[in-house]
Amino acid sequence: MFYKHNNNYTVESVTSGHPDKICDQISDTILDAYLAQDPKSRVAVEIFGGHGKLVIGGEVTSKGEVNYVKIARDVYKEIGYDDELQISANIVTQSPDIAMGVDSGGAGDQGIMYGFATNETEKFLPKGVVLVHRLAKRLERARKGGEIKWLQPDGKTQVTYVDGKLHTVLVSAQHSPDIKIEEVKKEITEKIINPFLSEEEKKNVKILVNPTGKFTQGGFEADTGLTGRKIMVDTYGGIIPHGGGCFSGKDATKVDRSGAYMARFVAKNLVANGFGKDVLVSVAYAIGMAEPLMIEAVNEKGEDLSEVVKKNFDFRPLAIIERLGLRSPIYRKTATYGHFGRRDMPWERIEKLK
Repeated sequence: MFYKHNNNYTVESVTSGHPDKICDQISDTILDAYLAQDPKSRVAVEIFGGHGKLVIGGEVTSKGEVNYVKIARDVYKEIGYDDELQISANIVTQSPDIAMGVDSGGAGDQGIMYGFATNETEKFLPKGVVLVHRLAKRLERARKGGEIKWLQPDGKTQVTYVDGKLHTVLVSAQHSPDIKIEEVKKEITEKIINPFLSEEEKKNVKILVNPTGKFTQGGFEADTGLTGRKIMVDTYGGIIPHGGGCFSGKDATKVDRSGAYMARFVAKNLVANGFGKDVLVSVAYAIGMAEPLMIEAVNEKGEDLSEVVKKNFDFRPLAIIERLGLRSPIYRKTATYGHFGRRDMPWERIEKLK
């Protein structure tokens, strides 16, 4: 059954300095470091951070040697934070019970993955998802480029559509304590929000900036962070179903990641090849088994596209890895502003289908 995104929805994004995204970036940078040394590394690394402390945990089987504590410190500073972290780590090898199934080409876990595409925008994503990430990216560019000098690393954006039209834009931006809230609202509206709005939208859209009144504490000072806690930001904003598995810190033998990337690849190519305006792809795996338990694809009319999918795409984990080149260290850049709609990622490539 097709779950079509309707004309009324709200989606959000967060900046690179958000606590959960700090953790995602560290996890994926550690993954990339292992893959750069050993492309067949098996990595499942998760980060928990908050209030001066950071914990690195997970399972790694690799010929590579990585200083993950140094990586964590470096990523933290690159994002824009200069406070010191007390870091502890506990990394062990992959469970032999899981490894046995993966060694034979099977899935590294059970689960359900979804992929979605729409012809609504050139990125094949809903317009709200595209806009909300652009707003969050714009916050980071304005901070790092020095355009708004009082901006700090943490921040969130959110947009609401009603009857298909932009209704509300919300931006929460961390700022220096010496700036007045009136100035925050003025500059965020003029420099961050308005450039993305049409003249009509500027007149009619409700704009909210830092609705609590101030936002001076951010990052780990204000909140805890955890790898994989922004799965809706990473995917389709909650507009379509989500299987529940996160991406960051996992190599491609984990079908939470590779299966979701393949599902997006398939959905985008089905739309690009004219099989529908909106397409939803779903796939399910059993741990240790290569062949999916289920593959389903359906367009906005409810037409079953499963046979087209099976004719053109192989969802076995090793086939996905080979087709999309997923053993390369490409993942750090995916850890912010969504995994989809990025031109330089292999799962966004468009091919001609039979």
